[in-house]
Amino acid sequence: MKNDDLAKRLSRLGFPLLEVTEEADANVTLADVVKSRDLRLWEGFPAVLAFSAKMGMFDYNKTREYLKSASDKMNFGLLLAMSLALYKVLDLKFAWSDKMRRLFNTENNNKFEVFLKGLKDNRDLQLGSHHLSSQRLKAAFNNYFKQGDKGLADLLSVKEELGLEFALSEVFSPKQKELFLKRLRNEKLTKTEKEYFSRVVKKKALALANPQLHRLSRRLLEE
Repeated sequence: MKNDDLAKRLSRLGFPLLEVTEEADANVTLADVVKSRDLRLWEGFPAVLAFSAKMGMFDYNKTREYLKSASDKMNFGLLLAMSLALYKVLDLKFAWSDKMRRLFNTENNNKFEVFLKGLKDNRDLQLGSHHLSSQRLKAAFNNYFKQGDKGLADLLSVKEELGLEFALSEVFSPKQKELFLKRLRNEKLTKTEKEYFSRVVKKKALALANPQLHRLSRRLLEE
């Protein structure tokens, strides 16, 4: 496998994002990225995966078939777990990612949680014997969106998104945070969710919106 050939195929799959001028076999390309063990390409794996899945070109089983060694299959699972953790940290929701998560074995589910925490804390991520920088990983994905027609500006900047994620996690439990965001997006709540929101989440939100509490909190932080 020649690196220049792989680079050309990657450019057609959005890393860096360029106009797709010809059909590219996303599954072969993703498998080649896994087998390359090139950390720069591994940093771009989440972006290539997201683009390929969005275009309907990614097939988990087909990609895995191109990986013959046990170590490559293991790395593929780790890169998928890392990618899904990154999407979650950036609060990017893809319909296919939930289905992908259900394919994970216990080990990859555990690694997903480890990657999630590492990304939130901006620590290096360990994939087998390799270490990837959380900051470089986020930057590579952010650059992909900046070159695309969506842009993370449509959501929030990476810094703002991570800051909001951290702040919400400090105040709300995971379930409370989910309901807070669902209500913010005007998504429909079940009867049970509505009751829990009114009984618990809304009270916390009202306390956070209290101007006197806000003023006293800022004064406390300034001391």
